[in-house]
Parts: sequence; structure tokens; C-alpha cells
Amino acid sequence: MGSVVLTMKASVIEMFLVLLVTGVQSNKEMTKKIKRPKFTVPQINCDVKAGKIINPEFVVKCPAGCQDPRYHVYGTDVYASYSSVCGAAVHSGVLDNSGGKILVRKVAGQSGYKGSYSNGVQSLSLPRWRESFVVSEGKPQKGVTYPSALTYSSSKSPAAKAGETTETYPKPSVPGTTAQPVTRMQVLGPSPAGTAQSSLPKPSLSAGSPTSSLRPQPVGHRSWERDRWSTTTYVSRQKNPRATAGIQRQDSPGAAFQKSAGVPVSLGFVPKEELSTQSSEPVSQGDPNCKVDLSFLIDGSSSIGKRRFRIQKQFLTDVAQALDIGPAGPLMGVVQYGDNPATQFNLKTHMNSWDLKTAIEKITQRGGLSNVGRAISSVTKNFFSKANGNRGAAPNVAVVMVDGWPTDKVEEASRLARESGINIFFITIEGAAEKEKQYVVEPNFSNKAVCRTNGFYSLNVQSWLSLHKTVQPLVKRVCDTDRLACSKTCLNSADIGFVIDGSSSVGTGNFRTVLQFVANLSREFEISDTDTRIGAVQYTYEQRLEFGFDQYSSKPDILNAIKRVGYWSGGTSTGAAINYALEQLFKKSKPNKRKLMILITDGRSYDDVRIPAITAHHQGVITYAIGVAWAALDELDIIATHPAKDHSFFVDEFDHLYKFVPKVIQNICTEFNSQPRN
Repeated sequence: MGSVVLTMKASVIEMFLVLLVTGVQSNKEMTKKIKRPKFTVPQINCDVKAGKIINPEFVVKCPAGCQDPRYHVYGTDVYASYSSVCGAAVHSGVLDNSGGKILVRKVAGQSGYKGSYSNGVQSLSLPRWRESFVVSEGKPQKGVTYPSALTYSSSKSPAAKAGETTETYPKPSVPGTTAQPVTRMQVLGPSPAGTAQSSLPKPSLSAGSPTSSLRPQPVGHRSWERDRWSTTTYVSRQKNPRATAGIQRQDSPGAAFQKSAGVPVSLGFVPKEELSTQSSEPVSQGDPNCKVDLSFLIDGSSSIGKRRFRIQKQFLTDVAQALDIGPAGPLMGVVQYGDNPATQFNLKTHMNSWDLKTAIEKITQRGGLSNVGRAISSVTKNFFSKANGNRGAAPNVAVVMVDGWPTDKVEEASRLARESGINIFFITIEGAAEKEKQYVVEPNFSNKAVCRTNGFYSLNVQSWLSLHKTVQPLVKRVCDTDRLACSKTCLNSADIGFVIDGSSSVGTGNFRTVLQFVANLSREFEISDTDTRIGAVQYTYEQRLEFGFDQYSSKPDILNAIKRVGYWSGGTSTGAAINYALEQLFKKSKPNKRKLMILITDGRSYDDVRIPAITAHHQGVITYAIGVAWAALDELDIIATHPAKDHSFFVDEFDHLYKFVPKVIQNICTEFNSQPRN
């Protein structure tokens, strides 16, 4: 009996264990069956802006082609929420133009956003915005749940936030289409029963219509109005023409169908405040790192043809977009030339890239010859004036586009432009073939027109079809204000004549010290044939021209020439030396060049200095008098340009001359900067 009981107990225990094991296995299988569904990455369009998505952190998939400049991006690394999400991802380098997954995280608004060009995308600057975001690779972080469907905001106004719901209605079918659900945003208002107001279903449009997509459409540039129309919200054009720009017309096929279906055109009310909030795009103040006043001289001659003229206009549009035009950054005007130049619009006409694009599209070709020199002269005289928007502190830049070659001379006109403070860039497209070179008025015209022959100021394009490749190289150079050395400054705009006392009282050793002082001063200037030029005269009782302004055109050559000056020895006739310098040096100075005479002497003159000094002042020669040791202070003040305290210096020993180099340079530049710019 006992053995039977034991056997039964063993059987029960065995059965219990079997059931337990079976239950565990069954539980594991159930767990596998109810495993968390696979995460679905939502897809968005290139024009979706981060501010339209409510989710604070999300993973999305971007399509290809978001590098397109119409998808605006604001900022660098941290982007304003008005930016295209996918455009920002391409700009930051997280994606290339083929698209892919990205992780987006919202952050606080910034007090300023800096525009930059990166990875084929030009982002714009913005003074401030209420919300920002950052993008990174689309790898979900552990422990974080990301939405499989994004939540979109339909309004930023408090009224809409308080009473906004999302409802889904069946979408009636149109013959030849399939019925689909449609999600629409509804602004709730008071109802008699105290419940949310409902609205009629929206009929679908014909197949292929862009408004039949189920993908939520973001608030974006000129897209918000279309979204509002697609949700059957009507806004009077008369009350807000700008807000309704681009809305589907009532006499369109879709509107006609709505009428025939008995659907009211107006099914809701959108507050005026919401319209002004949603339709306003942040206006860039321009890239402050590229604050230049820019004139484009475009070729409108008959030889260019209509097709190439259109390519030229597209190039201008692309440059304007890449520059980030604005009052705190670059400003741009356009002059078209043919037989005669004509200003299409000046610097202050358009203050952003979008308005510039519209204005450029309206330019019509003038025809005629390619009189480039005449156009440059006109720009020099008229374009960069305060009345036309010239800001004074911004460098003046003129970009000249030439199809083939000019029909007049450009060298002299370009030189005068440079000496008026204008940086000249030349873009030559499809230059003269070998058999056509006989017709070129001025061979090698582009190198003669620009101030440097190192390729920085001239770009040669082999074909009009490859002109678009020049956009970024040109923008980079125009914005490189440190290298815009062709505009007139205190260091690159003068003819400087040194008048050096070589009398017996100086002595050989001190004379070498004087020459070192002359070299130290010369080293501070930008020296070339089109920048500052240096000449030197040595005097005793007689005078000798050591070298003229046109003899050396580089800094190394000038410094070597100064070293080679030999000590003469003799008396001290300073008055005669001033007259000699006026005749032999400054009479050969270029027009529009500032004329500076720097006279160095160690004693009183044997002849009169008053009349020669007055003559120099009347001829516009700014005279600096530097006396050493036994020099007469009263004579220094007579020789120096008024006020004497700024143009007359005295040092007791030759060995202390070097101390005055910074002071002389400072005074030269202070005087230059106090004068009108052009």
C-alpha cells in the first residue's frame, strides 16, 4: 500500500514538473510572439522644417536631392528650427545628397546663427530664432523610444494651440481613383453642445495631384498657403494677398469639383495672427563675414546670344544665393553693358537673395558692342556712391563678365577704378580662338585690368556650360576681405618720394642708418606698379635721382635699390632738393595717386626752403620733414604740411631714427582715413 502511495506521489510530482516546464516554454513562445514590433523610421520631404515637428527628438529618413538651394538652411552646426531638416543634415555632413536616416534633437533658440558654405549647401545667417536643432547619424540611442509617426504642428498661435485636434475622415472617391483616409487639422470654436465641431469630408483630387499625398506637409516657404487650401480653409485674397500667394484658384479643377460635390469652400476660420505667424519667413541680415559692396558688370552685347545670356543670369542668381545677401553682409547691384552701360539696380535696391533672384530674372538683353572699358569707367564714377547704397566701410568689388573679348580698351579704365578703391575681378568665358585674336583690341586685357597676375582676380572659363563651377571659387575670393588688397588704403595708394640729405655732416655710418630707416618705412607699404610706388633723391649742393617711381615694381627690388644708394657728401641745399624732387619725381606721379614726400636732413639749409615748400604744398604733395641732430626746427615746420605737429619729427641721434617708423606710418594712415573714401 505504501509503495502504491509513493508511486502516485512520484507520478504527481512528475506531472507537475512536466506542466511547469511546458508552461515556461509556452511563456517563452508567447514572449517571442508578443515581441515589441520593429521600429519604423518615418520618411519626410526635403522641405520639412524642424519647427513644424512637435517631437523633441526623433529619427527620420530623408530622400535624395536635399542639397538643392531652395531648401533653406539657417546656421552652422546648430540650426534654426525654420531650417529644412534634411538640408541641415547635408550641410552638417551627416548625409550626402543621396539621403538616408538621421537623428534630430531639439535644443534652445540661439541669439544668432552664422551662415556658411559646407558640403554643397549654403546656409544663411539669422540674428535670432525661438528654437534650434542639431542632427547626427541616424542610430537610435539605447533606452530611448522614438516615434514611428511624427506629430506635426499646424499653428503657433495660442488660440490654435488651445483648441486644435486632429481628426481622420474617409475620403470620398473621384471616378478613376481609390478612396483613402485623409488627415486634416481643425481649429475648434464654441459649439452649442460644447463639443468639438466637425467638418465635412474632403474630396480627393485626380490621381497624380500633388495635394493627394498622405504625407504631412510642413509649414515652409510658400507651402503653407497650399496646405491651408488643401484643408478647405479659405482666406480672402483681398485681406492678405501675400499670405494667399500660390493658393489654388477657385476656378481650378479641384475647386470646381468641390463646388459640384456640394462642399463649402470655407469650412473654418483661421485667425489673422496665425496667418502672419505662419507665412513669415525669417529674413537673413546677410553674412557678416562677407561685408562687401558688390557690382556685377554683365555682358549684354549682341554677340552673347539669348541662351548664353540666360546662363549668365542663372550664374548671378546662384552667386546671390551663395553670398547670403543682407544689410549686415554683402550687398549687390548689377550693371549691363553693350554699346553703353545701364544700371539694372544698385546696392540698396534689394536687401535679400530672394528679391535679387526675382530682379535678375526680369533683366532683358540690351545688345550692341562689348564696351567693357566704358562700363568700368561708368561704375567708377557713379555706381559706388552713397546715394546708391555704398556703405563706405565695406570694400568695393566689381566683377566683370566678358564673353569673348572687349570691343574697347580696359587697362586705363581699370587702373582708375582700382585707384578709386574698387577691387576688379574679371571672368572671361570662351576667349578668342587663334584665328580671332587679330580682332582683340587689347591683347591680354584681363591681366592688364586686374591688380595682380597671380590668378586671384581673374577666372577663365572654357565653356558657358561650365560657368556654374565658378560660383563657389568666386564667392570665396570676393568674401576674402583680407586679400582684397586692390582697394585703395593708406598702404597701397601713394607715390612716395624720399629726399635724403647726403651732406658731409652726415657721415658714411649715419648715412647707412638713414638708408635703413628708409627701407623700414618702405617695407610697411604694398608695393607694385598699381599699388604704392617708391622713388628716391639724394642731395648736397647738387641733386641726384637715385631711382624713379616707375623703375622698380616689387618690394624686394625696392629694398635692394635702397641698399645700393651710395653716399655722396657735400653741402646742404634743401630748397633746391625740394624743387628737384617736384620736377624729377612727382611730375611723373600717376593721376589719383597720393603724393608723399619724406625729407630727411641733419642740418640747416644753405638756401631758402620757404618758396619750394609752398610750391610742393600747392601741387598737392604731402610733405613729412624728419630732422636729426643739428636740423633746424623752424625749417622743419616750414617744410612740413600743415599741421606741422603731424608732419614734422625731430630725433637727437641717427641711431634713434628707427623709433619713428610706427609714428610716421600711423600719421600717414590717420590722415588718409580722415579723407573721403572715393
